[in-house]
Amino acid sequence: MPDASFLNWPFFEDRHRTFAAKLEAWAVANLANIDHHDVDTACRKLVAALGKDGWLQHTAPGAAETEKIDVRTLALAREILARHAGLADFAFAMQGLGAGPISLFGSPEQRKTWLPKTRSGKAIAAFALTEAASGSDVANITSSAKRDGNGYVIDGEKSWISNGGIADVYVVFTRTGEAPGARGLSAFIVEGGNPGLSVPERIDVIAPHPLARLKFDKCRVNADALIGNAGDGFKIAMATLDVFRTTVGAAALGFARRAMDETVKRAGSRNLFGAPLGDLQMVQGHIADMAVEIDAAALLIYRAAWTKDQGAARVTREAAMAKLFATEAGQRVIDAAVQIHGGDGVRSGHPVETLYREIRALRIYEGASDVQKIVIARSVLAGTTRQ
Repeated sequence: MPDASFLNWPFFEDRHRTFAAKLEAWAVANLANIDHHDVDTACRKLVAALGKDGWLQHTAPGAAETEKIDVRTLALAREILARHAGLADFAFAMQGLGAGPISLFGSPEQRKTWLPKTRSGKAIAAFALTEAASGSDVANITSSAKRDGNGYVIDGEKSWISNGGIADVYVVFTRTGEAPGARGLSAFIVEGGNPGLSVPERIDVIAPHPLARLKFDKCRVNADALIGNAGDGFKIAMATLDVFRTTVGAAALGFARRAMDETVKRAGSRNLFGAPLGDLQMVQGHIADMAVEIDAAALLIYRAAWTKDQGAARVTREAAMAKLFATEAGQRVIDAAVQIHGGDGVRSGHPVETLYREIRALRIYEGASDVQKIVIARSVLAGTTRQ
């Protein structure tokens, strides 16, 4: 049984403990044998299964205006799913991130149209922000949406888009030109079957996921596809990431916990120099370091999630700290696990080898580690200036 003692921390309520226990049982029953050879099919099946059994209900609020996204529940879900299967975590997370701008800023009609579909797994969602020359520099987006009659025409490209090629709905951030830089961006809902949208390239990465480059060529959308107001795109993107960035750290935590579990099993079952591997002081030292990294990451993650759930308008600093530390610590924990496993640690398909490939991208997407450092430092310096 995985260690669940952290659920007794004061960040959590009984409903979170109940949720975690139920999802853990579901993951054990449903995530043992995922076919990674066809990730498109696997992701479609995972989204359908997560939706059918009600887990995607937590990725966006329901129809009632009073309902809110509970970030602690999102983080717990990502931690548990990642510990069992990275692709299951991906499928869950992208339903939340992809629909996030609609759930947070969409009109009542937009929410009524799309959220029941993404929450039930009947529509796959995607968050189309990144461009080839504007990863973390969102203000440098060059794709455009020009007003044309009763709608807009979108032209340009997006790259590194998760669920690209399989999504039913994309939230696309593009330049509408109300002001220079970040103030001139807007967000639009684009359906996957729009004839002006094509997928010229699928992108293969070390831990396979559905990723693609998207092309918009005279892609026409109605005016009611605009989320919020024209020029609100940067605010919408940052507020969405403010909610979901913490959960990237939670996924890293799930990977790290799995690496720890595998390492403890290895330390007890592998003999070296006539004694169990775990008897060696150097191995014990590595395991102690891993345990500290895991608990420290968990504390930062669930502090950020709790703070947002208490009604904080922004948790940019807390989320950046959680994402930075948890992803970097996760990499260190998994690297130590590979080392302790020796040759088996680099055997293709071994759990820790899979984790080694899975963890690396988390230090890049939704704001690379160096960008998180800039965010944190600017927050600290701004606070110092105000004193």
